[in-house]
Amino acid sequence: MANLMTSENPILRLRGFEIHKMKCSSEVQQAILLDLREIVQKAPMFTPEMVGGRKMSVRMTSAGDVGWYSDVAGYRYMAAHPSGKAWPNIPNRLLDLWAAVSGCDRAPDSCLINFYGEGARMGMHQDLDEADKSFPVVSLSLGDEGLFRMGGVTKGGKTDAIWLTSGDVVVMGGDARLAWHGVDKIRFGSSRLLPKAGRINVTMRVAR
Repeated sequence: MANLMTSENPILRLRGFEIHKMKCSSEVQQAILLDLREIVQKAPMFTPEMVGGRKMSVRMTSAGDVGWYSDVAGYRYMAAHPSGKAWPNIPNRLLDLWAAVSGCDRAPDSCLINFYGEGARMGMHQDLDEADKSFPVVSLSLGDEGLFRMGGVTKGGKTDAIWLTSGDVVVMGGDARLAWHGVDKIRFGSSRLLPKAGRINVTMRVAR
């Protein structure tokens, strides 16, 4: 397996968020993309509803022991895909990435995969559905650039934003673990990783 990073890759720290620029090489990105396609074959992507009834603009699926799910009844983790089938295992390449950047010994039990098509976005939110908030959240960007916005632990107030490119990894731990964050927009067609363009965000966490 190719190295996940070289010593030249910078690490940025903004509002407690740790941003590893180009953590994954092009070769590793391609390999992870093949892993994700296998997951989607077993657990097809779906478009979840929010509590208010509106459909999200992203499509998603999961891997691991549990997967994140949303409908009018609320946000939660579920042990099975909406089809009733168990979620696929988290690929070893992603587990290696978690081990390289998370700073904790426990492996993730949930891996959320979001696909952003043209015009898709993710509103500002906190990650609150996990049983133990002491574990970090590790997020990998693949494909088109996305404008990632970061706030504080209370809603509203000053925010900062940075364009995430394919191969970037964000670690949300410590002071940033409960910070508000979201994706304002993507630069559709800015990457050649996905043949039909779009952005994939892979988020690993300890959910239970």
